[in-house]
Amino acid sequence: MSVLLKTRITAIGPEVADLAEGGVVILFADGAPPELAEVSVLHAVEDGPSDVVPAVGTPIRIGGLTAEITAIGDYAWQKVRDIGHVVINFNGAAQAERPGEISASKIDPEMLVTALKMDAIITIGS
Repeated sequence: MSVLLKTRITAIGPEVADLAEGGVVILFADGAPPELAEVSVLHAVEDGPSDVVPAVGTPIRIGGLTAEITAIGDYAWQKVRDIGHVVINFNGAAQAERPGEISASKIDPEMLVTALKMDAIITIGS
């Protein structure tokens, strides 16, 4: 497996920590509208996104924190490719709740909040 997406955190909206405490991270490419930026982790892509849709079991790394994809919505990767946007729900679900969502293995919410720092690298794939 190769890196399907590598991106750097450029800004963290004021409501991101509250969402992360609930296990949800919203990624949006730099330049997101202000109302979306408030709840989003803004990022600048360094590599990808690939044409290959991540499979269940693909690792997601945020800084030093690692989880695995447990489900991917029908439109989630296309949204990543088109506008740099996706909702990652660290709930361990076997099926994504929404078509634009990636579900990932459960992780400690405090560790997730801590991992979301400026210039941290987010990688999908290995």
